[in-house]
Amino acid sequence: MADYKVKMTGSPIKAVIEVPGSKSITNRALLISALSSGRSFLKRVLFSDDSRVFMRALQDLGFCLISDEIKHETVVDGAGGLLCGSCGSEESSIFKQVSLQNNRSERTTDDNGEPLTHLPGAGYPGVYAGSAGTAARFLTALLALSDGEYFIDASEQMKKRPMLPLFKALTELGAVFDFPEKEGFLPVKVKGAFADGEDIKRDTAIVDSDESTQFLSALLMMSPVIAKRTGRPFRIKVTGSRAEGAYVSMTRKVMRDFGVGTEFVTGKNEFLIMPSEYSACRYEVEPDVSAACYFYAAAAITGGEVVVKGVHSDSCQGDLRFLDILVRMGCTREEKPEGIMIRGPEGGKLHGITADMKDFSDQTMTLAAIAPFCDSPVEITGIGHIRGQESDRISAVANELNRMGVQVDEGNSGLKIYPGTPVPAHIETYNDHRIAMAFALTGLRSSGIVIKDAECCKKTFEDFFVIFDNMING
Repeated sequence: MADYKVKMTGSPIKAVIEVPGSKSITNRALLISALSSGRSFLKRVLFSDDSRVFMRALQDLGFCLISDEIKHETVVDGAGGLLCGSCGSEESSIFKQVSLQNNRSERTTDDNGEPLTHLPGAGYPGVYAGSAGTAARFLTALLALSDGEYFIDASEQMKKRPMLPLFKALTELGAVFDFPEKEGFLPVKVKGAFADGEDIKRDTAIVDSDESTQFLSALLMMSPVIAKRTGRPFRIKVTGSRAEGAYVSMTRKVMRDFGVGTEFVTGKNEFLIMPSEYSACRYEVEPDVSAACYFYAAAAITGGEVVVKGVHSDSCQGDLRFLDILVRMGCTREEKPEGIMIRGPEGGKLHGITADMKDFSDQTMTLAAIAPFCDSPVEITGIGHIRGQESDRISAVANELNRMGVQVDEGNSGLKIYPGTPVPAHIETYNDHRIAMAFALTGLRSSGIVIKDAECCKKTFEDFFVIFDNMING
């Protein structure tokens, strides 16, 4: 499916929806399982472009992962610590060089057929992060805190995304980076901080979280095994404004589920992690609330009712706050045994609001797509960091709303969207899965909306348009 023509619906959407597991939790659970002692059994695992590329990278590094995509399960044999051995001894190293010379180094194209750029890393074990931000940031931290030398490659899209704050933090700990293309961006050669058989240079990492909290999450997940290796407490000082954001809370929750606690020292804006060890376990990934929100928004703008199975108020995912936005706009929220239900107002008559979406910015596109149907303007603030994601999402949203004839004011870190009647348009997706999925919502109430390159949603939700069609058709 290249393009997807949205079917306008003239009646309220009423559906019970099942969404896949959370990408964010899946990739965190995969990394922590790999760092754990023993075998972990992961259930409701997301299988998408992003999660598969991370799984393959871990396999390329010598980890044993066995997956059943039909059952959405993965078994991970953990290594019990960092990619390193005592004092750099080859005999005690967890992974031997032979296990790292794998079939990925023989691949010449990525999973989309684009050429890989492994030549600058010839002679080094190589991993490929694709377009997955979590994979790129988590792999960088894993390999930078090792006793080896590696090469990390990525898609053209990922090469444009910010990485510098993480590189800076890891360099201060002793990792050495060489950038064969552009300073501060992937691809990169990395020499691990433990490669010379010595401890890291300092017991405190300093990281700016403003561009992406994934930098902080990557360091948090690596911290307990760093502390165990050195035998000393480890600290992470956060200089950005997002030290306690939703995704950071999610990371800490998954860490706790695998047996490791973290302490946040409010006055110092830093985390304290004691020497500890992750414990392998049986772990069930939550349904993806980010994915669920598209279907809740469909109920909102059609005056319908949607239940998403397994989504409950105790979810650790920050995007659950989008449901509070829908309630402010006139929807009703009800907790049912099978999952939360959202009921839209009669006729989908929503109210305009102002919303700071800093901590759940993935829903910017969802809110923007339904904003034209509100009775007053919708203003979205606190989202400047999304300019550096899969696309410049602020500009992308403004461009596509303008393409549909909707008035929008674009600011440096926000958008103001005015009520209007969208006209037929072919929506550019910028190879951004969230643009594709969100603007399908607009087509539920406006004729002639076509989503170009709709298959880009495979990045996180490959069956989205199948489920979307089933929802429309009842």
